[in-house]
Amino acid sequence: QLQLVQSGGGSVQVGGSLSLNCEVFGRTFNRYRNTVGWFRQAPGKEREFVAAIAWYSGTTTYADSAKGRFTISRDNAKLTTDLQMNSLKPEDTAIYFCATGRSVISTMNDSEYDYWGQGTQVTVSS
Repeated sequence: QLQLVQSGGGSVQVGGSLSLNCEVFGRTFNRYRNTVGWFRQAPGKEREFVAAIAWYSGTTTYADSAKGRFTISRDNAKLTTDLQMNSLKPEDTAIYFCATGRSVISTMNDSEYDYWGQGTQVTVSS
């Protein structure tokens, strides 16, 4: 069993920056086989992929909406993942979730993620 605990987020004006953090707890996390990803869900919309990082290789994948603005990173010693979000737009407003699953690639497919964080609200106002 794994537990993911999120922190960060909040409210910011258009063009501002926010950082999200996700810490993984549990002995079954496999540094060689796990991927950590970030997803978001806006009111009335389906959950969508934002970014992911394959833990061992460090390979990253971004949604088109995140490319050039968001950066995902990991701290191997702390088992934490950060999502740095810059140049935020109102359409970035959503609840953000981190998740992890057994995948050696930084997959966009949410069905490959088995454990999810509690969610963190991000609000961007104009």
